[in-house]
Amino acid sequence: MERPDLALWDAVILHRPHPSVDALMRQLAVLNVSARAVWPQLDEADAAADVVFFDADSGHDEQFPWPPGFAPMPMIALIGSEAPGRIEWAIRQGSNAHLLKPVGSTGVYSALLVAAHAFQSVRAKSDDIRVLENRLSQRPSVVHAVIVLMRQGARDEAAAMKTLRSIAMNWRMTIEEAAETICNNERQRGA
Repeated sequence: MERPDLALWDAVILHRPHPSVDALMRQLAVLNVSARAVWPQLDEADAAADVVFFDADSGHDEQFPWPPGFAPMPMIALIGSEAPGRIEWAIRQGSNAHLLKPVGSTGVYSALLVAAHAFQSVRAKSDDIRVLENRLSQRPSVVHAVIVLMRQGARDEAAAMKTLRSIAMNWRMTIEEAAETICNNERQRGA
């Protein structure tokens, strides 16, 4: 994982005025992270922040301008109460790390790094899932292209698939893209 340049970061602290917020602001200042505290909710402009610290003890869904679990940045829960319901709520919000209250003079740096890494990891996995879902949605075109290639002389499915792979390599595209092109060409011939 590449370590983020925290000096370029902008943090938002979603928490009512509290000594823990003051301690957090001091630690962020030492790390050269620009920070501001807001309450009672985030607005659309806060969605541009690089990280959000939020109060897990008295927070609620309506404080965020995005649906639970879909934050566009790393989220760090500020936890004072270990009530299971509050921790579950923080997890549903998409918390990537946590910091225990009362916030002292340490812990923010590691929470920032853990949150950044966890957020990047989740985002990469989500991107991979989208690519796989897209490829899966294109499978009917692959099947159709294999049938077209079999009609054009491939002796069986395996030979047609091998031909499709070769075509995709020659055309420098994915198998799914090549299959879609073959299907489009077939439709045009039939029209």
